[in-house]
Amino acid sequence: MTTIAVLGNGRVGGNLAAALARAGHEVTVADRTPGAAGDAASTARIVINATPGAGSLERLAALREELQDTILVDVSNATADGPDGLPADLIYPGSSLGEQLQDALPETRVVKTLNTMLFPVMTSPATLAQTPTAFLSGDDPQAKQTVHDLLTDLGWQQEWITDLGGIRTARATEAAILFVPHVIRSTGFTPFAISIAR
Repeated sequence: MTTIAVLGNGRVGGNLAAALARAGHEVTVADRTPGAAGDAASTARIVINATPGAGSLERLAALREELQDTILVDVSNATADGPDGLPADLIYPGSSLGEQLQDALPETRVVKTLNTMLFPVMTSPATLAQTPTAFLSGDDPQAKQTVHDLLTDLGWQQEWITDLGGIRTARATEAAILFVPHVIRSTGFTPFAISIAR
């Protein structure tokens, strides 16, 4: 059992929190109540950023002390919304939210994952007709191994998880969000994920 704080209680955060609790972890969900995020983060070994990516950097940078010596799992994508509310341009072109968070939180081990799929797939990867891929980006190998183990608790099989390397590789997976609005407009809001076919 691991103590986990989920920052963000929307569809992504709620889905992850429920699945991790079912897997036997001690999970706290922080809403937007003043102080809730700090209280949750200060007592957790792992913190999951499921806040809207456009505001994540500002919110989490304010928690630098609470996030010290924790693993921060970033599942968000930082984009501006288009006129139809779907993701549009990247906020950090030539970089990534993952990198920005690691720079702002040098004493926190940031791992980027689960940001290349619609949220239902995060906790039910086996429901897709084709095998999905979950990518890991982060500078700390031990932190990535911990997150790898967390993914297996969510139903991800070993061969479905790909370690891309350091946090700089997050700019590649975050760019995958640019597929999302076009796929949704073409086929509707049906769960899908980026997958590496071999």
